[in-house]
Amino acid sequence: MAHIAPATIDPKEAAHFGAMAADWWNPAGSSAMLHKLNPVRLRYIRAAIDGHWPGREQAFRPLADKRALDVGCGAGLLAEPLARMGASVTGLDAAPENIAAANAHAQGQGLAIDYRATPVEELAEGGFDLVTSMEVIEHVADPAAFVAALARKLAPEGLMILSTPNRTPLSRLAMITIGESVGGIPKGTHDWGKFLKPDELTALLEQTGLNVTDSSGLSFDPARGFALSANQAINYLLTARHKR
Repeated sequence: MAHIAPATIDPKEAAHFGAMAADWWNPAGSSAMLHKLNPVRLRYIRAAIDGHWPGREQAFRPLADKRALDVGCGAGLLAEPLARMGASVTGLDAAPENIAAANAHAQGQGLAIDYRATPVEELAEGGFDLVTSMEVIEHVADPAAFVAALARKLAPEGLMILSTPNRTPLSRLAMITIGESVGGIPKGTHDWGKFLKPDELTALLEQTGLNVTDSSGLSFDPARGFALSANQAINYLLTARHKR
């Protein structure tokens, strides 16, 4: 019998996000902040894809013939665009309620996405060309084990993209003090002490044999909304690949 590593899922976190499942696709609902964030992170992901697999920069389906794994997929805000870009997508989430909402929405969009309420540690398949996990690592029980599990799923020439809040006084103010009071983020969503600084996440990735090849901050302007930025004080994205 194969050894299965303990799941890094935090049951309290899974229950918190599962309770939001029915409202996930409502742009003005409990996931409103993710809806505002999604176009910006998609721009980053598309640029990373184009840089990693050049020659399809003008294509509508740059991920055609690629396999993508989105871990902590929620109800599919990122998995669906990845499918539209041509990828064969597997989406994992800790909350069965989210997976049910994701399946229902994908079917309504005519998209075939393999959604599963399965911890990444228990996923049998590997060799994914693209592995993404957006705003997830700050919610897991063991970040190092989680990153190692993601790395095991990545193909030798694959691309990994992660995003997470930074652990700074500004992120505490923006995401918890303001965000969870008047900013539309449900109370109890974040534990500032679990946020990872970029050098901490980079070290975890390097321990698994990955190199960070790019990073970008995500800043927020009340007039313009979210934007990619050199300032990583609130939130940031990282791109990684296997060391050569």
